[in-house]
Amino acid sequence: MDPFRKLRQSSVHWLSDESTPGAWYCGRRLVGLDGSTLNVPDEKGNRAFFGLPSSSRGQAAFPKLRISVLLELGTRAPFAWYAGPYRVSEQAQAKELIRHMGPGMLMLADRGYTGFPMWLQAKKTGADLLWRTRSRPTFPVKEAYTGGSWRSVFKGKGKQACKVRVIDYTLKEENATVYRLVTTMLDPSEAPAEELAALYHERWEIETAYDEVKTHLLGPDAMLRSKTPGLVQQEFEGLMLAYYAVRALISKAASKAAEDSDRLSFVHAVQVLRCRVQQPGVSPPEQESQEDD
Repeated sequence: MDPFRKLRQSSVHWLSDESTPGAWYCGRRLVGLDGSTLNVPDEKGNRAFFGLPSSSRGQAAFPKLRISVLLELGTRAPFAWYAGPYRVSEQAQAKELIRHMGPGMLMLADRGYTGFPMWLQAKKTGADLLWRTRSRPTFPVKEAYTGGSWRSVFKGKGKQACKVRVIDYTLKEENATVYRLVTTMLDPSEAPAEELAALYHERWEIETAYDEVKTHLLGPDAMLRSKTPGLVQQEFEGLMLAYYAVRALISKAASKAAEDSDRLSFVHAVQVLRCRVQQPGVSPPEQESQEDD
């Protein structure tokens, strides 16, 4: 694992700048957090370590690796990730990833993460937050603004509280669904409610990224191959580094062509890289020449 982690530390970096389409808002880099799962081979060690989720018919067919990723939304490039047993929740994994956040970011997350302790932990990094929340807890109206937002407080246990702005909106296609967002961007003149409501849906870029990993890198079955827990973790590290490499290629090509990277084909980029990789895993030529001598 150490070589992969060192490679991540030395090679993974931001791919966007403020001129990159869809990557920034109000001088803040857009990042997203979400989790997913991957099947691993049904070996005794994998079953014991990762666990078999329950299903309507008993247990799932394969053990599952739970994964969480922090993504640069404008380029879909992952910059931090975490993987572990299925029994470890997305919220617990998120706590491990939040330390990679910092000032100058605007982090988008779904309502599964919006508890006060995690909100407070993320806010302390200096990043701004735009998270969807459930209908509870309630947010008292301290001051109402035009555009459907209001100043409020996010309350924790005891006297703990954070100043927030709350935004309610509905989509034309989903008139019955009320979306509620909570943000640290308190000034409605800097970040109007309509803009933040539209911006939140950029969070779906991370869902597209997961689809690219599972469908186009792993294939239709979306299963890792390794038969022991240690190798599963190592394979996942390699998978994320490979995905980052494809995204880096796309970002570079999009920048050169002055295009939005969303308009470039991920499948085509994978095909190009596969054509360029000749005989992966073969011993270095210099080693072979020394043996011949």
